[in-house]
Amino acid sequence: MTDKYRPPCQDDIQNPARRRVIQTLLVTGAALAVPALQASVRRVPERSLEFRNLHTGEMLRTAYWVEGRYLQDELNKVNQVLRDHRSGEVHPMDKRLLDLLYVLQQTTGTRGAFHIISGYRSPQTNQKLRAQSSGVAKRSLHMQGRAVDIRLPGCELKHLRDAALSLKAGGVGFYARSDFIHVDTGRVRRW
Repeated sequence: MTDKYRPPCQDDIQNPARRRVIQTLLVTGAALAVPALQASVRRVPERSLEFRNLHTGEMLRTAYWVEGRYLQDELNKVNQVLRDHRSGEVHPMDKRLLDLLYVLQQTTGTRGAFHIISGYRSPQTNQKLRAQSSGVAKRSLHMQGRAVDIRLPGCELKHLRDAALSLKAGGVGFYARSDFIHVDTGRVRRW
């Protein structure tokens, strides 16, 4: 009998040391909106993320927060990579969204670049997408830099969704057919 396949992020969750870290993060607040989790995230000396924009091909690896402060030059680089790829418009991304992605990656234990399907969207782009699809919100948080559509290679999509839901830090959308999840810093909800 063969062992049942587990994606790498699930294997990492089974690791006792990794599980203790995850439990600590979840027990101390389980949401970026909760000060306890913000405090536990602040304890690390550096928060780093890696992105691969699937539309532009751009890659970015950045330590966007070091020794208690956000680094504006690095945030500007993140804003550039997560810009509206249709219009080229750059908009500041919510720092809490970056922290959410950081905690999400720590929770899954999966390393590597988040694949970006959609970051910031200008109101004009959002309106065009709404005209083409019923799945685009009229007041999308993408237009405020508070949402991102992602996948994380090495972590099965449903496990990424479940990890995002466990954080209770905002909205989580699951788009299995399109192979991505949506996360945002709005109210806690799921679809």
